[in-house]
Amino acid sequence: MAYDEVISESSMTPRCLRTALLAAALLPGLVVRPQETDVSERLFRSGERAYATNAQAEALETWAQLLAQDPRSPFAAQALLRIARHHAESKTPMAALPFLDRVKAEHIRTPWAAEAMLMRGILLAQAAKRPQDLREAVAEFNRILDLFPDHPATAAANYQLGLAWRDQGQPGRALQNFLEAARIDPSSATAQAATLQAAEALDLSGDLQGCLRMLQRIRNLAPKSPEAQEAAWRIAVRVKQRLVKAPLRSTGPWPAGKVKWLKTPTMLAVGPGGELFIFQDDLDRAFELRDNELVAVGPTAKNAKAMTIGPNGSPWLVPAKAPVLRDEGVLGIAGPAAPGGAFLDRWGTLWMSDARNPALMLLAPDGTSRSLPSPTAVALAPLPGGGAVLASDSNRSLHFLNSQGVPQLTVPYGKDLPGPFRYVLAMASDPLGHVAAIVDGGDFEGVILWGPDGQVLRSATFKALGIAGKFRAIALDRQGGIILADRSNDLLIRLE
Repeated sequence: MAYDEVISESSMTPRCLRTALLAAALLPGLVVRPQETDVSERLFRSGERAYATNAQAEALETWAQLLAQDPRSPFAAQALLRIARHHAESKTPMAALPFLDRVKAEHIRTPWAAEAMLMRGILLAQAAKRPQDLREAVAEFNRILDLFPDHPATAAANYQLGLAWRDQGQPGRALQNFLEAARIDPSSATAQAATLQAAEALDLSGDLQGCLRMLQRIRNLAPKSPEAQEAAWRIAVRVKQRLVKAPLRSTGPWPAGKVKWLKTPTMLAVGPGGELFIFQDDLDRAFELRDNELVAVGPTAKNAKAMTIGPNGSPWLVPAKAPVLRDEGVLGIAGPAAPGGAFLDRWGTLWMSDARNPALMLLAPDGTSRSLPSPTAVALAPLPGGGAVLASDSNRSLHFLNSQGVPQLTVPYGKDLPGPFRYVLAMASDPLGHVAAIVDGGDFEGVILWGPDGQVLRSATFKALGIAGKFRAIALDRQGGIILADRSNDLLIRLE
């Protein structure tokens, strides 16, 4: 009997019709698949509804039921992605990888595979501890470009590739991917972030004018975006320090009217948002300057010798011959015998210099440590390319290192100055690659500002500035000013 005859109302009673419909439903290839697809979609939407109301357990269980019932459904691919995203946003993000692998293995021909590769690449990049650990993440981003050239994920994949090349010390390759990410969707948030990174890649490549034009493009295209605000201060500081290069002058005690208000300031640090932190030796702890008032932050540390900014924006302290003190408490490993400086790189590794030993100590997030051969360093500061600059009084030079610790540039003390100096008392850097130092001894005692290429941009002796004191800490603010801590007069002085 033909199918249309089975369900013909003209030849059957209602009871027979119901029986025929039940039989037809059992015939292969007729109505089962549409019903299953409908159920798969409903299960997926039910999980979405549960997750939106913070019923995560219900959502995960519903999606698991969908995967068990119809693993090849397009909604199964989406469920796998939602489960993976749930894990990616948890305290155990790598638990997302098996679900992303399933999307790749079972749904490679669908657009959802591109999203899975993007998420997987980002997770692998975040888990990387060193530049060489980025290879698998780079491979994932490249697969998106090769397999899904028209997918919306290509913009994000190009952006992530740019970050990976930047972190591997290849600004030229990074620039190509950043520009492509911005080209694909010029009005998107990804494009704005990529343009900002492209500007920094140009600066790392030595193209200051190209960098400034790129930053101005952000301000023109998206004037109210966070990237435009970031671009504004980066333009202003670069123009001030590298093009105008006005002679340094002292504006006196800073903040205005604050005289004899500190308790022996010995270290300064600037947070990611421009926050200024001051370590007061008499109080054994760091303070943040908020609205011209001091707010205690972090743990106390007796005899702290170095201070840097931790991953959550709070200061970390390195006492001499003692564990590293961070915002959550004590990091269980001894620091250098004579810490000369410290900073946290983008991998979460803490770099520490030792003024008594020719090596840098690198402490990974998992607590493991290794030594990196270097000259004995009395001061240490980060560079935007992922490396560091260290000051060595023993050979009287600044040493610029890449992210692997390999020397790239050596600048002798006194180069481009009217006279040499013998000691670096304190050193600081900013995210744009400017390096400032307080120097002493010899024919030049004062403050020096170098550019990323090691050239002296601005300098002044304390005598020319008309200031006197025991200056033992320095910081660069987001307005292009230089802040000095005077431990003998218990105040700060700002240079313009």
